[in-house]
Amino acid sequence: MLHSKTDFIHYLSKIVTPLKDYYTAGCAGIKCGHTSAHYSERVALLEAFSRVLWGLAPLWGGGKDCKELDAKCLQGIINGTDPEHPEYWGEITSGSQKMVETAALGLALVLAPHKVWEPLTEHQKENFHNWLMQMNVAQADGDNWKFFAVMVNLGLKNVGVSYSREIIDHGIECFDSYYDSNGWYHDGQSRQTDYYIAFAIHFYGLIYAKVMEEEDPVNSRKFKERAMLFAQDFIYWFAEDGSALAFGRSLTYRFAQCSFWCACVFAGIEPFSMGVMKGIITRHLEWWLSKPIFDNGGILTVGYGYPNYIMAEFYNAFGSPYWALKSFLILALPDDHEFFTTEALPLPKLEALHIIPQANMVMQHFGNNTVALTSGQWANWNPTHCAEKYSKFAYSSKYAFSVPHSNIGIEKAGTDSMLAFDIDGVIVVRRDYDEYSISKEGTVYSKWSPFRGITVETTLIPTKDGHIRKHIVSSDLDCVAYDCGFATPLEPQGGVEGKGEAVVIDCEPNTNLMNPSTKMNAVRYEIKKGVTEIETKVVYEG
Repeated sequence: MLHSKTDFIHYLSKIVTPLKDYYTAGCAGIKCGHTSAHYSERVALLEAFSRVLWGLAPLWGGGKDCKELDAKCLQGIINGTDPEHPEYWGEITSGSQKMVETAALGLALVLAPHKVWEPLTEHQKENFHNWLMQMNVAQADGDNWKFFAVMVNLGLKNVGVSYSREIIDHGIECFDSYYDSNGWYHDGQSRQTDYYIAFAIHFYGLIYAKVMEEEDPVNSRKFKERAMLFAQDFIYWFAEDGSALAFGRSLTYRFAQCSFWCACVFAGIEPFSMGVMKGIITRHLEWWLSKPIFDNGGILTVGYGYPNYIMAEFYNAFGSPYWALKSFLILALPDDHEFFTTEALPLPKLEALHIIPQANMVMQHFGNNTVALTSGQWANWNPTHCAEKYSKFAYSSKYAFSVPHSNIGIEKAGTDSMLAFDIDGVIVVRRDYDEYSISKEGTVYSKWSPFRGITVETTLIPTKDGHIRKHIVSSDLDCVAYDCGFATPLEPQGGVEGKGEAVVIDCEPNTNLMNPSTKMNAVRYEIKKGVTEIETKVVYEG
């Protein structure tokens, strides 16, 4: 059980210590796998090196050490920023993955200069400074990336070398332009509202608010106030057993899902009591620790509930999952901080139905299962399995969702919580939408087309034990449609009822994010040319 600071340090140690044998000869990279991403392996080595710092920097800042890795980290910074060394990290170009990985180095300079700056020679400091200053020239994408340079400049400012106040101000202006309402942002120009709002935009904003609260009280107060509002909705993404809503991209970052709450504690704000926030954090970390997410050597794998590269994005290399260590920001707190002494409390009483219009979601809270009914989102840059990660009718913390192995055959297509059309053996589903709305009562409407010649109007009506789906299908061709429930382990759980043919689909192994072997209840409907009206009742289990 997690309670004291020592407990959290032990948890971190269990995660990072196995990496000690995977550092490169010059320690500027970690080679902990053999898979690939859209960037080179050389950059992937840097990524793995840097992401460990999300946990170690707070540990050091809180006055503790990691004897297995501390010296390797320092040597890696020395060699990685030395243009004359074979493991030099190289130029930071606009839009490159290297930009992402500088943020943890910036945090280390903010929290632990005694570990990563003061031990350096003057020449080594100059190399480190010069390498990071490239962030003030390289251009970031118009999304959460805009704050990586802010983190770097906060670090440089903290160690008393030249930095750019203009770049800091630009990052804040960009975040302000992403702001919607009620604490919610959009991640730049893309429409999706997913975990990046919590574990990126709010996370960085709260670090800024803490570090700059005296020098920049206006922006610090703004970031804190927005986080206070956001928390009132975001708490609905967490179930009583510690699990969180499986939704959107980058789920391989796993327990980064609770890093927002850790940032709240770090920044000194309490949208809920300290005991409630501690309960969310501890249950969440313990829930993840109970899952088979590490390989036989103790390396955190790409995947969600188990190792699974099928669900990954094109930017997930072997070290990517260590972004999860953002949730150890709390280790920067003093040993006697209230967080480490207070008792973890259960979730407060939550509404059974809670509408989040900014995320196009209606949340249903069922104790150990939190469910989001959605009108559909769409990431306009089309990340891997975009439809499955954003456009299903319902998302669950208990069962997660499935992604396709193939669109040939219903058992391979990852169609849980979707109306899936079988057209000559090819499965098509909702992707983007043409219209959507959410009523004050929580009824969710969308108009969409899975295939040329087919238009669907879907209405989701929440009930006390699930929801009802009403579809009006206008089709130019005869075909078959499956209205599918959740994909669940072993025997199908929950009910799916309609006037069509009740079927149980044996899903292809490893398509579901939570469970490698699943089945799925569905209702099979014959769709004729013209207009067909369908009504399906979905009942949840647990």
